[in-house]
Amino acid sequence: MNLGFIGDIFNLVFFGPVVNLLVLVYSGLNAIHIPGALGFSIMILTVSIRFLVWPFMASQIKATKKMADLKPHLDALKIKHKGDKQAMAQAQMALYKEHGVNPAGGCLPAIIQIPVFIALYQSIINILPGAGGHINTINSLLYFPQLKLPATLDPSFFGLNLGIKPSDFGKYGILLLLIPLVTAALTFVQSKMALPKPVKKYPSDSPKEVKEKAGVEESMGAVQSQMVYMMPVMIGYFAFSFPVGLAIYWNTYTILGIIQQHRIGGWGGLGDLIAKVKTYGKSTK
Repeated sequence: MNLGFIGDIFNLVFFGPVVNLLVLVYSGLNAIHIPGALGFSIMILTVSIRFLVWPFMASQIKATKKMADLKPHLDALKIKHKGDKQAMAQAQMALYKEHGVNPAGGCLPAIIQIPVFIALYQSIINILPGAGGHINTINSLLYFPQLKLPATLDPSFFGLNLGIKPSDFGKYGILLLLIPLVTAALTFVQSKMALPKPVKKYPSDSPKEVKEKAGVEESMGAVQSQMVYMMPVMIGYFAFSFPVGLAIYWNTYTILGIIQQHRIGGWGGLGDLIAKVKTYGKSTK
């Protein structure tokens, strides 16, 4: 398949429209002399796109929650049909059908969103001054010549230069390190919330229930170590290495994700931590 053709389709369907929306918002804010127009335009576009994909994200969160709720049942089926892959597959599909779960329900919405957020990332990186961006690339995709941007844009946003990187804190100030720390913290919150609530144990549990819950905890522990701790470190490092403008995009997107996650699944795996904080707060009063 011709890669150039794929690139043209991507530019036509995704990159071009996102670029035009970003420049339209920026031009409107700049025309009425809003300080930090570039930063606000990134935030407004991020919020707009997040709400555009809100139904897809909701579908993904619900599907993931359903799969997590079925984990104890799946573990029981694995024990029951140990060594019989065909019987296990049939029982698994029957379980999914009984509970109305589509195993691909969490993947398809994520796949649909990927090109949208690639286009958003490319738009931001190309418009940020000093971030390796190319204003000419932006201008070449604009639908109206009146929207064409000058060679340089004002990168200031609440005293920050959106084009600099926190890794250059030695040159611009140690406070820049707060940006990757906040980014990592927000990512941790969202990742923790995406996990199911911890399995509760009761004195009345039968030996079978104890064994099943131990298996669920073991599998959840593996997920936690990879997702809850590695993801924030990785995203925090990206925020440290990339321009500040991208961190604004990512943090805006993550905050909206936390709100949506809470509306659908509550605090999830963060519930115990929230309860401990509340208890501690009451004890110190």
